[in-house]
Amino acid sequence: MEQHEQAVSKIIESVKAFYARKEPFRIYHGSTNSTRLTTFDPKKIVDTSSLSHVLCVDTTRATVLVEPNVSMDQLVRKTLKHGLMPPVVPEFPGITVGGSFSGTAAESSSFRYGFFDRAVAWCDIVLADGTLVRASVEENPDLFFGAVGAFGTLGVTTLFELRLVPAKKYVRLAYRPIKSSAEALGNLERLTRELSSHDFLDAILFSRDRGVIVTGTMTDDISSVRKTQRFSRPHDPWFYLHAEQRTSSDVDIVPIEDYLFRYDRGGFWMGRHSFHSCFTPFNRFMRFVFNPLMHTRKLYEQLHASGHAQRFMIQDLTIPKRSAQRFLEYVDEKLDIYPLWLCPIRADAQALMHTPFQRNTDLLINIGVWGPRWGDFEDFKMENRELETSLREVGGMKWLYAHTYYTEEEFWGIYDREGYEALRAKYGATTLPNICQKVKSSEVFQPTSEWKGIFKALFGRATLLRK
Repeated sequence: MEQHEQAVSKIIESVKAFYARKEPFRIYHGSTNSTRLTTFDPKKIVDTSSLSHVLCVDTTRATVLVEPNVSMDQLVRKTLKHGLMPPVVPEFPGITVGGSFSGTAAESSSFRYGFFDRAVAWCDIVLADGTLVRASVEENPDLFFGAVGAFGTLGVTTLFELRLVPAKKYVRLAYRPIKSSAEALGNLERLTRELSSHDFLDAILFSRDRGVIVTGTMTDDISSVRKTQRFSRPHDPWFYLHAEQRTSSDVDIVPIEDYLFRYDRGGFWMGRHSFHSCFTPFNRFMRFVFNPLMHTRKLYEQLHASGHAQRFMIQDLTIPKRSAQRFLEYVDEKLDIYPLWLCPIRADAQALMHTPFQRNTDLLINIGVWGPRWGDFEDFKMENRELETSLREVGGMKWLYAHTYYTEEEFWGIYDREGYEALRAKYGATTLPNICQKVKSSEVFQPTSEWKGIFKALFGRATLLRK
């Protein structure tokens, strides 16, 4: 803990200096999983990148003490050694604990456990004046629930205690092909009620009339198969391509870490567009050749270094189940983006930024809308604006890591401005950028170069800091 305390002391000193000057700052983590164009002024940041350690796994209490910049693959490897894991593990290995708490995160176990933040027992936060406080359901609960999804605009998180659940070595996957989005939603709703039959649940729509529901059950028994199915090695299939070919009679036994990060290679399916833009065949051999660039850490570097962040519709939308079909019809008719990811989420969040979207429902559907938009940048902005309008009409929530073009009036017509501003005043955070300002996307187009992004990602020269 001594190293942690020394790092936090430096952060407190830096925060106090900004506060004394009444100067806003940004929190620099060293990496990002945002898809907006993102750069940081080195003179206007509080650097928390050193807070990247798993400090202690308590097997008796089934908890882990962890710093905010610990990545999911780092966290999982530490906890699996003890037969434990977080209840919800976001699908990309580079996603961090702090980012999952301060942003929004869910995965295929969320039909059972809800959003990632529900596993947080408590966290330490450095307020804007440099005061270090602890927040939990019992201690400073308004700050605890207010900080979820607030993107660091109430303070700087420095330490988390997470609750863990028992884990097994493998996941048994079963596949259920479906022929429409309505069939997919109906099956997802039914399967969310069968808590005893599976541990994981999600779906992929490959087109309007073809998709697959995937259920997963943890197991230590691999006697039913001749070999396990992997997704993490260069010669392994990308998961979505594998799932597209499976039938209702197929069963896979997958090592649990391969399952948790099954979408890493190829970034779900977004990596395939790199082949298209570089005029490269998209086949198994070329996926093997370019595998070092096809993991999500590298794909994010390419996205930012190339400027392609302004050419891809990358949006996660969480919608009450009753309205999900209507929104899927909008996506099909207006955007024609496929595949789509469907992930059911238990609606029990108490977070200030999440609760407006969970009234009168117990089930949310996260819809991943991810695809290229190669047209004019003005058309790109217009499509994003139209998506935001459609989302408001169905009472849905946008994950704010993505492009956000809401006007200030629109933004605060959705979120609880009164409650949020009251928290900022109570905890002295009014010198920090507010969340509406922080997540607003650039309206200015920046030229793109796919090869520049590949070069920087390949040779480790991508950086988020301005020079």
